[in-house]
Amino acid sequence: MIQYVFEFIGTLVLVLLGDGVCAATSLNKSKAKGGGWVVIALGWGLAVMLGVLIAGPVSGAHLNPVVTLGLAIAGFFSWALVPGYVVAQMLGGFLGACLVWSFYKDHYKATADQPDTILGTFCTMPAIDNKWRNFWCECVATWLLVFCILAIGWGSNVFTVGNADASIGAIGSWPVTCVIMSIGMSLGGTTGYAMNPARDLSPRCAHAVLPIAGKRDSGWAYSWVPVAGPAVGAALAAGLYLLVF
Repeated sequence: MIQYVFEFIGTLVLVLLGDGVCAATSLNKSKAKGGGWVVIALGWGLAVMLGVLIAGPVSGAHLNPVVTLGLAIAGFFSWALVPGYVVAQMLGGFLGACLVWSFYKDHYKATADQPDTILGTFCTMPAIDNKWRNFWCECVATWLLVFCILAIGWGSNVFTVGNADASIGAIGSWPVTCVIMSIGMSLGGTTGYAMNPARDLSPRCAHAVLPIAGKRDSGWAYSWVPVAGPAVGAALAAGLYLLVF
């Protein structure tokens, strides 16, 4: 049970800081408005790092349903724990998005005439709406994310110096942070690199239910893409890992 609590808290922090940087750089009258894509990529990377540092020692800090799926397929995680992890992650993502809204509520009001911008602080939407291409982009980006996570923990990346664990896995929050930032900067321009249903679908649900002035629909016609694409990508990453490692 305690693992679920830490997955919930870690994912909450991830979305609070991740959606928070989107709000900070996008909403009117924010001091960070116009910070740009590099700030967003850095912000999301650091958000993941902090979530991992919080939850890692207890739950392993998946913070993402498709990471949980990929680890289970690769044989590194019990299938019996998958449902509880996914529920905890999705609830954490929902509450994290709600906290962002409460934090930036005045700025949401000041941006009420820009419903697309408001939606973009909660969830992803494609730069060019081509759903199967968008699906492919999310699939490839998440494949790379999960494959890198699995590779980071591979045997050759694990070693000790004396009695101290000097493995890359011992400082795993930092390399995963770098992976997130690299993917965001290199592959995020098409879809916004959701790669995580708890980062996209949960905040999308929060957008749908919160009383946000001037909001548009929550982009439900697109909502399957950042769920199905990452799920397929994670499964492919796990399969490739089992094949080559």
